[in-house]
Amino acid sequence: MIRPLDVATSLFTTIGRLGTGMRVGALGRRPSRPLELYEFEACPFCRKVREALSILDLEAIVYPCPKGGPTYRPRVRERGGKELFPYLVDPNTGTEMYESSDIVAYLFSEYGDGRIPFALGAGPLTDASSMVSGLWRLGGGSRYRRARTPAEPLELYSFEASPYCRIAREALSSLELAYRLHNVAQGSPGREAFLARSGRMMVPWLSDLNTGVEMFESADIVAYLNETYAL
Repeated sequence: MIRPLDVATSLFTTIGRLGTGMRVGALGRRPSRPLELYEFEACPFCRKVREALSILDLEAIVYPCPKGGPTYRPRVRERGGKELFPYLVDPNTGTEMYESSDIVAYLFSEYGDGRIPFALGAGPLTDASSMVSGLWRLGGGSRYRRARTPAEPLELYSFEASPYCRIAREALSSLELAYRLHNVAQGSPGREAFLARSGRMMVPWLSDLNTGVEMFESADIVAYLNETYAL
């Protein structure tokens, strides 16, 4: 896709969701282990959960499950009995669950103050706006492209409302590359540590433990992932 059009359509998705996931909200207790999320980028219901993770400043190991993906979709079916997304695993409580609205409620109950923001708790309105806003991306990240599986998950510093981060996540999703998601939305307590590690407050930022590569810029990240892992 032409770069300006790529960025513009991603920005329209953010605008369609009124910037949900741009800022950190009220935080509750912090989990000792990262959550695990099985999802794929184009799924409107998965978007709701990623927005909640950003607002609650939660880290997660993301296992992308694009259509046709050979690795993580079957794993969800084995664990939960069906291929339905998103699917959340919380190793801190032993909880495993489907259904985006239930997951959002659980996250705000366990790791927030129990109050779900209107943008995530408006029922059919939330679902509709997530569906409509995502149409601009034409299913980016929804279908599997053959790729080599790295030995270790990648790391991505991101937040859900960033149009540039969305572009990088779509590439990770379509290549079925697992990654540790570090959310650093505005107001995140993790921003200081991220700045110390990366040298500047800019996202997305990718770290690949398998190659030692660390980089900014969504276009460069997409090119790197394609060159390194796509088959």
